[in-house]
Amino acid sequence: MSNADTPARDVIEPNSDETEFVFFSGKGGVGKSTVSCATATWLADNDYETLLVTTDPAPNLSDIFEQEIGHEVTAIDDIDNLSAIEIDPDTAAEEYRQETIEPMRELLDDEQIQAVEEQLNSPCVEEIAAFDNFVDFMDSPEYDVVVFDTAPTGHTIRLMELPSDWNAELEKGGSTCIGPAASMEDRKKDYERAIDTLQDGEKTSFAFVGKPEESSIDEIERSASDLAELGIESQMVVVNGYLPDTVCEDPFFEGKRDDEQAVIDRVAEQFDAEAMATYPLQPGEIAGLDLLSDVGGVIYDGKEATVDVGSAAEVDTDQEIDFDSLTDPDAVAEQLRPGDDTRYLFFTGKGGVGKSTIAATSATKLAESGYETLVVTTDPAAHLEDIFGEPVGHEPKSVSQENLDAARIDQEKALEEYREQVLTHVREMYEDKEDTQIDVEAAIANVEEELESPCAEEMAALEKFVSYFEEDGYDVVVFDTAPTGHTLRLLELPSDWKGFMDLGSLTKGAAPAKGDQYDEVIETMQNPEKSSFAFVMYPEYTPMMEAYRAAEDLNDQVGIETSFVVANYLLPEEYGDNAFFANRRAQQQQYLGEIKDRFDVPMMLAPLRQDEPVGLAELQAFGEEITGLSDALAEQKQPVTQS
Repeated sequence: MSNADTPARDVIEPNSDETEFVFFSGKGGVGKSTVSCATATWLADNDYETLLVTTDPAPNLSDIFEQEIGHEVTAIDDIDNLSAIEIDPDTAAEEYRQETIEPMRELLDDEQIQAVEEQLNSPCVEEIAAFDNFVDFMDSPEYDVVVFDTAPTGHTIRLMELPSDWNAELEKGGSTCIGPAASMEDRKKDYERAIDTLQDGEKTSFAFVGKPEESSIDEIERSASDLAELGIESQMVVVNGYLPDTVCEDPFFEGKRDDEQAVIDRVAEQFDAEAMATYPLQPGEIAGLDLLSDVGGVIYDGKEATVDVGSAAEVDTDQEIDFDSLTDPDAVAEQLRPGDDTRYLFFTGKGGVGKSTIAATSATKLAESGYETLVVTTDPAAHLEDIFGEPVGHEPKSVSQENLDAARIDQEKALEEYREQVLTHVREMYEDKEDTQIDVEAAIANVEEELESPCAEEMAALEKFVSYFEEDGYDVVVFDTAPTGHTLRLLELPSDWKGFMDLGSLTKGAAPAKGDQYDEVIETMQNPEKSSFAFVMYPEYTPMMEAYRAAEDLNDQVGIETSFVVANYLLPEEYGDNAFFANRRAQQQQYLGEIKDRFDVPMMLAPLRQDEPVGLAELQAFGEEITGLSDALAEQKQPVTQS
């Protein structure tokens, strides 16, 4: 056992004979998985039998440990006491369906079995199936600690709400959208136990990971407040990736370090947690057991961090980035501009790579060029209003620039709108019926009950998403989407829900028929003349590979091709003249070449700035630099004429 005694160690080290649980969450791209892996490694090295579970739909544990992991519990090489699993949502959903149906085969006839199978084609089965896996690992007496590397923040909140939501669904009895309630009574008890465990500070620790940036910490504070409302207290915050003092030798990086230290001071003063820890930016990527041990030693043993430039010097630091050979501004601009119809732009990628900033910047520049533009965020942890410096609500609203509106999907409002839409449709269905055998009020009550299902939330978000394809008067609609795995889920939904509704299952046929509308949305997204999909990444292995895998999935599953990519946070050549930044710059050069080879599409290059652009003036200047658009385009503009 370690002799060091730090507040962080006190939070995560087991103090009873029962299995304990540690959750890590935070904005994507902040090193959450790295800290999770380092924590699990530290626990195992201190003789605790440890299981590491990722619920992130775009996992990267395999990349960090440099070995294949996947959907089965896998022993980690060269570490006693440590195993890991990456929960695959598709595999989990199929396992859930089979486990639900198999016990019924001897009790029901073929027609009844078919009805249950149709019921279990509900898209929300994926959600409950992933959660079932999550609950199973909360009952693992063979482990001293289970460490959960969860999905990015907004979806973590959703995960934590699920036990109560699904429990309420099962309380109804009868047939539910996740299977017959009678067959799931045992799971109901598991969900109740999960709620109790999550709210028990003696059994469960919850930690946030963030970068030393205002937006990252703002999100942590919002999410911590949301969790507190669920009875879950946050106990630790880790600020990851600050610039080491010894490498900041010029005004540009000195200024960035000063800003980062101000954020760290703010966390120390304002965040109500038992422990706070920090870890510096490294000259290379954190992968492999040596660096993971360094992270764990710093956070939990109070050791000094090792920032060893030599250990990461496997790239050619004499290379210079030839931007001209990598980018084609005209080709990028062509993907942004509308043609004869409205163009739909989708910016997606691993969270924390500047996706929202790139989307807002592109929208601002398009509007400045004369195009009527709407920018919409579907990210549950949205911060468009932080970028624009003014409120962004559920309905499109001008953000102080001609031709530019912004909106964010508010889940609660979307659900209320969807409920009203469905109930209005049901009332109209029965309005003219004179059949006295139909109990209209009972039918409406039945639909109202089904609309309390968690499935309705997902359908409501989809309905709102689809509605933006019907907005009149815009030349361009820009979507700032949720982090990668959840974007794929969103883009699969029109097909999934159309199939489900064709079965007449959703709210017993009460929802308005919109199959044709969904077909049109799918066709629009698949049409490169009408839609452009861009993956945003910074040039490192993990975000590049996550984007590449997601792009392949998007093409295979939805038939959508990537139109261009955005390489963000490129180190400026004129600053950081030392071995640390030379190494990181050379690493970026290497990955820029790989990105170009893997994607083979136009590339937008976005440099690291002294400060993130905030407000219209800064967004306009940044847009002039990166988009390939200019005011001259206004002369070429062919506005979309819509009624």
